[in-house]
Amino acid sequence: MSRRDGGRRDARGGPRSSGQSIPVSSGAPRLVYGFHAVSARLRQRPESILELFAASARRDPRMQSLLDVAARQGVRVSDVSPERLDGMLPGIRHQGVACSVDASERPLDLDDVLDSVEGDPLLLVLDGVQDPHNLGACLRSADAMGAHAVVAPKDRAVGMTPVVEKVASGAAETTPYVMVTNLARTLVELQERGLYVVGLAGEADTDLHAAPLSGPLALVLGAEGDGLRRLTRERCDALVRVPMSGSVESLNVSVTAGICLYEAARQRRAASAKSPKKT
Repeated sequence: MSRRDGGRRDARGGPRSSGQSIPVSSGAPRLVYGFHAVSARLRQRPESILELFAASARRDPRMQSLLDVAARQGVRVSDVSPERLDGMLPGIRHQGVACSVDASERPLDLDDVLDSVEGDPLLLVLDGVQDPHNLGACLRSADAMGAHAVVAPKDRAVGMTPVVEKVASGAAETTPYVMVTNLARTLVELQERGLYVVGLAGEADTDLHAAPLSGPLALVLGAEGDGLRRLTRERCDALVRVPMSGSVESLNVSVTAGICLYEAARQRRAASAKSPKKT
């Protein structure tokens, strides 16, 4: 296990990157659907909601509670038929509620995310994950374990879509999803800011639990089947593996992300408990 330490700087005080973060969307209105995703948008960024669409046939307590929140936030609500919602979201289980949102307000700059972090940053980096259900699940795990952002390359990766937001169950509103033009260069810039970059690889010699994950950290996972790309692998400070005890040879990327983020969070809590408390 190797680590390149030369020339690094503090995780919040390093050089800013050359502006390679890009929008996850063009900023045009898009649809968010499902109770979890719409409720999270109402709580986190109600000003970005252009219009909320509620199925006129559904007025149960859950729907009424959501509409009450929308009214308090001053969000425009339109009663629509279930058929119209089906037409807006064909083949999708929308639960009778959706909203159109202005995507241009989403925080997208990785430097800004890192500069705003108090303490040691924790990032989840996804190399080539193209399935929206996997991305949504990764965002949900990242939010639950306190990760500060999920990072992905703009090529060979899924963007922020309604399916991602639905699966994320609100985490897409609380965990920044930053897409970059050159992932390998971004990893180097993270190292320059003091982050330890750890890649997941099934053939690695070191177990995840033996790796030091309590400091500034970027966990890098590849796409299911393909794994990490060569340049991504070469930029990592260390490669580790999830120890497997059963008969299966690999795990879904979102499951792996949850395991790795939990281990990082566990080590951070243990380190924090051992640290002398400030008086």
